[in-house]
Amino acid sequence: MLGSYRAELLKLRKRGAVWVLFAAGLVLSLIFGYLLPYLGYATGEENQQTSGIPRSEVLRGLLPERVMDNTIGGYPVFAGALALVLGAIVVGGEYTWGTLKTILSQRPGRGTVLVGQLLGLLTMIALWVVGMFAACALCSIGIAAVENGSMNWPGPLDLLTGFAGGWLVLSVWCLAGAVLAVAFRNVALPIGLGVVWILGVEALFAGVVTSLLPDLEFLADAMPGANAGALVFAVTGMTATDAPPGVRDAVSGDRALWTLLAYAAVFVVLALVTTRRRDIA
Repeated sequence: MLGSYRAELLKLRKRGAVWVLFAAGLVLSLIFGYLLPYLGYATGEENQQTSGIPRSEVLRGLLPERVMDNTIGGYPVFAGALALVLGAIVVGGEYTWGTLKTILSQRPGRGTVLVGQLLGLLTMIALWVVGMFAACALCSIGIAAVENGSMNWPGPLDLLTGFAGGWLVLSVWCLAGAVLAVAFRNVALPIGLGVVWILGVEALFAGVVTSLLPDLEFLADAMPGANAGALVFAVTGMTATDAPPGVRDAVSGDRALWTLLAYAAVFVVLALVTTRRRDIA
């Protein structure tokens, strides 16, 4: 197991797609979390990020005290889609390239190889969270220095809670991509289905339920995206007015936490069972 894990970390570190996806998530975080709001604050013109928010509150949202909001605010949707793509590429690529048969012929069992891959992915997701936080923290410090804003930071417990919540949200989406890759034994279809689900299907279903089928609200609240947004909402303390897309208090923070943990466990079990029982060709 340890050998498979180390091998997976080596592959992930040298894989260009991993860092391209991380860079995409980082750029999106900085653009929507800092660039657009700061442009709206500096010019006094409202945009999608600052519409209806007092100018003083726009600046406050860019200072270090709100750094965790800007770090993980995009995780339920945009960064989550990138994490799903990462899981699909890493696991599905072994089927597409035919390398899985070669790996298994060296000695590790199917379950060992898959668990090593999943542990490597979860480790990489943790590095993503830390890297995005560092970039957002630097932006917050720069804006606070330029605008003479306060340098108050969230407490250690708040930071730890934010890191853990953000890591769990991205991990669930990454595991979803991995289990889809195992099910379809390729890369393209899992990415297509997963990204369409995150960016379109779940939001559309939630809208239909809210407006036309309120009796089915329990189904919408059980979806992974709704719980990911609810967990981010809970750990950051955002309000409904300044929450980014996908972040809302659909359910309580505790329920969102347990629901996401259940999804993660189900995805891992499904991936293991499917890998053990199906032909890898």
